[in-house]
Amino acid sequence: MKRFDLMIGGEWRESAGGARGQIRSPFDGSVVGDVAVATVADVELAIAAAERGAARWRRTPGHERAAILNRAAALADARAEELAALISAENGKPLAEALGEARRSGAILRLAAHEGTQLYGDSLPLDANPGTGHDKIGFTLRQPVGIVVAITPFNYPALLVLHKVGPALAAGNAVILKPASATPLTALALAALCVEAGIPEGVLSVITGPGGALGDALVADPRVRKVSFTGSTAVGERIAARAGITKLSLELGASSPTLVLPGADIEQAAAAVAAGGYANGGQVCISVQRVIVHRDVEADFLAALRPRVEAIRMGDPLAEGTTLGPLISEREAERVAASIARAVAEGAHLLTGGERDGAFVSPAIVTGVDTRQAIAQDELFGPAVAVTRVADFDAALAAANGTPYGLAAGVFGGTLAEGIRAMREIDAGSIHLGWTPLWRADLMPYGGVKASGYGKEGVRSTVEEMTEVKTVVLHS
Repeated sequence: MKRFDLMIGGEWRESAGGARGQIRSPFDGSVVGDVAVATVADVELAIAAAERGAARWRRTPGHERAAILNRAAALADARAEELAALISAENGKPLAEALGEARRSGAILRLAAHEGTQLYGDSLPLDANPGTGHDKIGFTLRQPVGIVVAITPFNYPALLVLHKVGPALAAGNAVILKPASATPLTALALAALCVEAGIPEGVLSVITGPGGALGDALVADPRVRKVSFTGSTAVGERIAARAGITKLSLELGASSPTLVLPGADIEQAAAAVAAGGYANGGQVCISVQRVIVHRDVEADFLAALRPRVEAIRMGDPLAEGTTLGPLISEREAERVAASIARAVAEGAHLLTGGERDGAFVSPAIVTGVDTRQAIAQDELFGPAVAVTRVADFDAALAAANGTPYGLAAGVFGGTLAEGIRAMREIDAGSIHLGWTPLWRADLMPYGGVKASGYGKEGVRSTVEEMTEVKTVVLHS
């Protein structure tokens, strides 16, 4: 069992209130960790430390920051199996999935180290402005924002931490990380290796505990100049209301569609949906939640999809061959099962799955779903795919855009003209032709539109989001 205190400015210490909490496995309820539970007083200590750390870190040359992050990357590589065990224990995902996540950690840190050294500015053609000659020179430069608050969810406790913390550190900021209450162990382990690699005093803090009071105190403090949050749209709205004049990046909810049109490779589409709809128990914001299938190919698609979904093996995350673990809690499993049951009560058909056993929900396919139903409108975050039949391409576009969200979308089949229309007309931050929404490269811009939030992640984009642009004019 792992035991962690708070990390305040790179130093381990008990919380101001002395309280501690247990982290339990979603699989069997066993205690897998013990962590300090922070108070608002600890938030104040972390922000004060970050003020000192930010002043020092911004003056550290980019090559020195990169060297430290590259050392952290090497440590992450060496400890990938240990990190994977932590991820699986506290999150419940199968060990093979957890190992894949852990092995990307070093790569993200290395990418951040590089991008943090590439803060180019632009020269400004000031003589193009009427009344200005060649007596002035103008250019832009980037500088760190100062103090960054990163608030991360439970579903990818390594990757989503590093996609915020790595670029923030690389750009020269001090960071205060508030990980999800259910999965703090991986975040604390990653912070520990960053400090071991040489991150200076004051630059990195990790505050663990309930999100409400701690999050409010962090985001409302005027000394914080950037808040990066991944989580629900409701919490994102709460943060936006409290943050005041602070830079925000909000990666929020989704109900991501995949279109399956005539001309699609049905076997490929079914295999991709079976992977993209149920990875990590469907607890992925770019999970395939909705399949919008043309009526001419629906029967073939479902015939190919069903056996693949029914072959998904639920069980102990540490057991060989397990491909679906529990949801993060029994309460979440109850919510997902109730959402499936409601859809069926409203007229949809449960083709397979949807049975709950503790924190497990068997992988489900729900057909005959109207886009207006809650199972399509609300973010499900569970192992189920809702299938909606449409008569033509225009109806498919309308269904794809028929929810408040717009994070990502996928398209299989269709004509070239339809593919171009899909690129232009589907309201989503990422559109994948020939694949599902469940695909992401760590270097690509990543973020949504509409209720899915604003701002971009992806290491280069995040470095830009965590810097300010300053204009400099030299007057002769």
